[in-house]
Amino acid sequence: MSAAIPTLGLIAGSYTLPLLLARQARAMGVTRIVAVAFEGETDPALAPLVDDIVWLRVGQLGKLISAFTERRVKHCVMAGQIAPKNLFDLRPDLRAVALLMRLKEKNAHTLFSGIADELQKDGVELISAMPWLEPLMAGPGFHLGKPLSSEETADVNFGFRIAKEVSRLEIGQTVVVKQGTVLAVEGFEGTDKALARGGQLAGKDGGAVAVKVAKERHDLRFDLPCIGPRTLEVCAMNGVRVLAFESGRTLLLEQEAMEKLLRQHGLSLLTAKV
Repeated sequence: MSAAIPTLGLIAGSYTLPLLLARQARAMGVTRIVAVAFEGETDPALAPLVDDIVWLRVGQLGKLISAFTERRVKHCVMAGQIAPKNLFDLRPDLRAVALLMRLKEKNAHTLFSGIADELQKDGVELISAMPWLEPLMAGPGFHLGKPLSSEETADVNFGFRIAKEVSRLEIGQTVVVKQGTVLAVEGFEGTDKALARGGQLAGKDGGAVAVKVAKERHDLRFDLPCIGPRTLEVCAMNGVRVLAFESGRTLLLEQEAMEKLLRQHGLSLLTAKV
């Protein structure tokens, strides 16, 4: 589909993924990119990478949709994180209020699905960004950094089983373990704080193992698990020595910078075996 889309809308969250997506889309033939950015979330460095950028507050759903329809954008993607707390600490406009009132469950998945439905009503289709981001996906057997001990390998396998179950229950996608004990489960606070909490509970010697997975029925339009330098920095600061992730369902951002951090801190980054 990517080759047939000359104009692409971009709903841009935080961190570097929106910037990477804009560069990838441009390199792969998208001639016009219209971005919707959020105050306090989106990196202003996105502006020179796109043809048009509209700045909004989280919760201004009507203006988000109008930004695309007024510019004749028919397809859009989501990239980058909107902090979970901001999804609930928003000042919704009338269209967002109506959406929130219809939702029986209010979590990131239902909110983003609802936004996709509202966009569709006005002729804008929310599609997956994977056609442009697939080169950033790590496959089976990926491993950077120091080799694992037998104990760490056992913790990766244990953590993967726990993380998949926690994800299935719509709680979170990351767990931190050590010697077969669950130290932290990601919840509303997000991945970074779960990593910090789990790493600190591992004790002064550290040695915690973190495992990040994708949701069982994840929607690729807005559920793109990512790992980048910031994640590794959080691990290093909190004694998490190993970070494993699900093969074929996780994007690696700024791999050169990550390789440097892995060497600097003696960490391991690898795909977990299913």
